Amino acid sequence: MSAPPLAFGAENPSADCIADSAGGLTFDLDAPGSAEAAAHWSAALVLRRRGGAAGGSEDEVRLPLAPSGAGRVRAVLPSTVALPEGRWDVHVACGEATPQRLLPGLADLRSLVDRKPGPSTSPLAVRIPYATKHGNLSLRSWLRAPHAEAGDVLVGESGITGHGSLYRVEDPAAWLAGAVVEARCRRDANLVRTAEVTVDGQDFTFAFSYAELCEEWRGGLDVWDLWLRGPGGEGTEPVRIARILDDVADKKQIFTYPAKSFSAAYAPARVSPYYTVDNDLSIRVDERPPVAAR
Repeated sequence: MSAPPLAFGAENPSADCIADSAGGLTFDLDAPGSAEAAAHWSAALVLRRRGGAAGGSEDEVRLPLAPSGAGRVRAVLPSTVALPEGRWDVHVACGEATPQRLLPGLADLRSLVDRKPGPSTSPLAVRIPYATKHGNLSLRSWLRAPHAEAGDVLVGESGITGHGSLYRVEDPAAWLAGAVVEARCRRDANLVRTAEVTVDGQDFTFAFSYAELCEEWRGGLDVWDLWLRGPGGEGTEPVRIARILDDVADKKQIFTYPAKSFSAAYAPARVSPYYTVDNDLSIRVDERPPVAAR
């Protein structure tokens, strides 16, 4: 949970963010305190991973602040700086003073819209700034290789059809040859449904019928997580299907799909795709009214 903003004079300082298509971020904010304090060698933008160990090398990143003119300072988070997956709270620190939370200012995220990663096998870095429920500035970070990006998802009369694209592998078409999409039931790890994929270069299409997803349903909530699995061999470990290549940090409440009624053997059911709190693609089978799924 994010803490409420701390006092910083009348209010906490805010930071403007500019994103680049490679996954880097630039932060611009008014100089904290006096000009001498802002120029101090210890002045930094501090990123802390929520739920991580305080001061842990994997859970805190310090970015030096440098004057950028007009009484402002700047910090840069290059795409080459590793930022493990998670939610990172953004602070400003100077000297021995307690780091203070930053508020979100203007955000230029145009380069993230319809982002198309280039050919590479290096991990795909995605960082999206957003405002927490307390009004603070935080980042949602993903670091994935390979990455299966979810595209259009269609809720049809008899089943759900999904489209996606594979990135960060040397030869996407070869990787996808013989690949399948697995729907894995959270309730029972032994329940797995498999769909063959149709391949077009680095793009793939798959479909699951309501009948196969409801066959073992016995009321309550079943969640099926979707994974893309290669035909085997080195570098074809299963990949979680997700949608992260845009400017929306939390898609669960934004990208919503209709629930389709289905006459399952046990009882009438509702089936619908949805995005999890991590922007991964899943399918839910539930009763009416639906039970909340994480």
